[in-house]
Amino acid sequence: MSPGVLLSFIIGYFLVLLVISWLTSRKSSDNDTFFVANRNSKWYLVAFGMIGTALSGVTFISVPGKVGAPSGDQFEYFQFILGNAAGFIIIATVLLPLYYRMKLTSIYSYIEHALGTWSYKTAAGIFLISRIIGSAFRLYLVVIVLQRFIFDSYGIPFAVTVLICLLLIWAYTFRGGLKTIIITDSLQTLFLVSSVFLSIFFICRSMHMNVFEAADAIKNSSYSKIFFFNNFMTSHFHITKQFIGGLFITVGMTGLDQDLMQKNLSLSNIREAQKNMFSFTAVFVVINIFFLSVGALLYLYATKNGITVPVKTDYLYPTIALKYLGIVPAIVFMLGLTAATFATTDSALTALTTSFCVDFLNFNKGKDVNSKKMVNVRHYVHIAFSGAMFLTIIVFNAINNDAVVSAIFKVASYTYGPLLGLYSFGIFWGGRQVRDKLVPFICVISPAICFYLSTHSAQLFGYTFDNELILVNGLITFAGLLLTSTTKTKAAIA
Repeated sequence: MSPGVLLSFIIGYFLVLLVISWLTSRKSSDNDTFFVANRNSKWYLVAFGMIGTALSGVTFISVPGKVGAPSGDQFEYFQFILGNAAGFIIIATVLLPLYYRMKLTSIYSYIEHALGTWSYKTAAGIFLISRIIGSAFRLYLVVIVLQRFIFDSYGIPFAVTVLICLLLIWAYTFRGGLKTIIITDSLQTLFLVSSVFLSIFFICRSMHMNVFEAADAIKNSSYSKIFFFNNFMTSHFHITKQFIGGLFITVGMTGLDQDLMQKNLSLSNIREAQKNMFSFTAVFVVINIFFLSVGALLYLYATKNGITVPVKTDYLYPTIALKYLGIVPAIVFMLGLTAATFATTDSALTALTTSFCVDFLNFNKGKDVNSKKMVNVRHYVHIAFSGAMFLTIIVFNAINNDAVVSAIFKVASYTYGPLLGLYSFGIFWGGRQVRDKLVPFICVISPAICFYLSTHSAQLFGYTFDNELILVNGLITFAGLLLTSTTKTKAAIA
């Protein structure tokens, strides 16, 4: 497919987002609109839009690519998804009531109340680092596809492609913030979901199969194994590791992450927020089944047509969609990829800006939060985080040698683990007072210990860690807080 056609399509897509941004922010673009959408969002729009944010381009490309990877992944990722579902239920029943009871704008304000100022700043700082890295990884995934299939044809350097993408995202989010994103994410989720189903249709048509024949082909293929029970000590794929890892990574990356929780906090009450989470969870599980099915069909298609599978499996889906299936499937693929990735990045930039303004610049403690001066400060912060994401992508492009989906969850195990420990201690051990100034050191030591365990556990214990490392990280942080804490005095409790 012509790079010029794809480029024209991308330009048209962003023009639509810019129009939506103008319509949603023309009446109000103050900080209340940017941070919490004036707390009057509709739960069904938030639930639908969160699907695109939670899935991202990582799910869209890396998950299908891993189905037939030499490592033998098959459908093992669905074990992780089941853990995700359990994590979402915990978020809806434990964390959301807490956030709504305290009427939070930044969820890390809870840590200040429960543990102290140093703990609070540490938690917010962990989020900023984690979200910059995670969102940069996700955006990197779509940029390498755009670079390979569009911008290389015009001789445009990779760094310029990254800059163009970030400028476009900044352009449609800098005024309306969360209020704009609630609408654009719903639109982008529609594109994403449609793209998945249409991709299955086009692949089946190319292989002269109907949907039922395709389902049988997937079931009888060598790609459809879901549950892995053997080699608990050494296998990354064992169901226990994947389920536990999926559960706690979801609690960390969603429930303790300002990004997705910010959308929940834009709803008017806890009942609507819980309806949002439960409905989102059901759709999330189902849509991931279809992503895995796309992966199996891609490998079956490649085998049937003698297509060499790229060494980097992230390239399999774009290669087949853009080179073999025709113009309409190529447009459908690019639509889904662009929607998935930018739905994640735009909300991440908004969440990063919100957290820094509230947690470090104390916007929630001032009376003039919507003054022109404070709005301008928010604009500068928004630009600064766009720059930080740009630099992170450039560095990641220089050193990456792993599938992006693995890299994201690997980083999450280290960065979100301390957040699990901090929140668990505050919720379940509120009768003890931490030594607040020691908390930053505990939250650095814990990931360091986990890194050592990850690299040496096979030699030391004959055990290989995977995503469940996040639980170990949280437990070490919790233990450190417990060992350095004292019983609260009556005055402190009061």
